[in-house]
Amino acid sequence: MAYQMNGTSVETDEEGYITDISLWSKDLADLIAQDENIDMTDDHWEVVNFLRDYYEEYQIAPAIRVLTKAVKKSLGPDKGNSKYLYELFPYGPAKQACKIAGLPKPTGCI
Repeated sequence: MAYQMNGTSVETDEEGYITDISLWSKDLADLIAQDENIDMTDDHWEVVNFLRDYYEEYQIAPAIRVLTKAVKKSLGPDKGNSKYLYELFPYGPAKQACKIAGLPKPTGCI
């Protein structure tokens, strides 16, 4: 599978995660989100940008438990809880948000 953007093909693995994270862009994220049936809001972008910063610092895409704790520490308890994150990314906050953020599938996610 691949996403087509501006005449360029961005390759993905069999689950839809882009294989070259350096090709990620906000436009590509919008395309992936559309494919995931997510209408990106500021709240979605806040989590996506958080994940990209987290990945840059730790070189790993966090699983849901780690993501929830890290978001709680950084953005506060209103946003750092499973209920809030599942409202934004109903098919699994870690998996879906990482896919939109152009990151690899989180370790420990099935």
